[in-house]
Amino acid sequence: MSGPLSGKRILITQASEFMGPTLCEVLSAQGATVIASHESLAPVDAAARVVAEAGEIDILIANLALTAPTTWATEVDEPEWREAFATLVDPLPRLAKAVLPQMIARRAGKILVMGSASALRGMKRCSTYSAARGAQLAWVQAVGVEVAPQQVKVNAIAQNFVSNPTYYPPSLQANPKFQERLAREVPLGRLVAAEEDAAFAAYLCSDAADCFVGQVFPVSGGWAVR
Repeated sequence: MSGPLSGKRILITQASEFMGPTLCEVLSAQGATVIASHESLAPVDAAARVVAEAGEIDILIANLALTAPTTWATEVDEPEWREAFATLVDPLPRLAKAVLPQMIARRAGKILVMGSASALRGMKRCSTYSAARGAQLAWVQAVGVEVAPQQVKVNAIAQNFVSNPTYYPPSLQANPKFQERLAREVPLGRLVAAEEDAAFAAYLCSDAADCFVGQVFPVSGGWAVR
């Protein structure tokens, strides 16, 4: 299939969660060969195994997710904090160690982290989740400038109020109180469609976006604009 991503081999992690299903659909429709991994990356050896099984890849999409805790900061316990970082942060350096050598050797490749705008704007009862998502974005900025001279591009989408089955399932979207919250908090007045977000991710994966290095792109219907 021809398209802007024709010939690109793209590995997507946690492909059945968060943005995974829509990313697989949209990127495939644009011509990419999508390798969908459904394996948990919490085990220390999982990232290396997933990358090795995928073989040569042009783009890695680190799509990492867990149910966001809603705990007051004074009540956050050790297991909650550790789980958030083990799921959202710890896999990143392991994935990088596994995939960057082949990209640097080719002087070509991209890593795109599907992150959260919760790291860009304060939210009550979200300290654990926001801290982990913030660590993701800091990692992207640092690694992005480190590997750019080798022509490897690392960037992130920081999203919120984007339709997806993990954080905004149909049952929540149908709730009148949630609809009121959308109208009150999101300038766009609606959720960003999963397909809209995935189309932007597809653009960042394309050769047309080769100029972006270590950047964090908010996609939140205006919620993250202050």
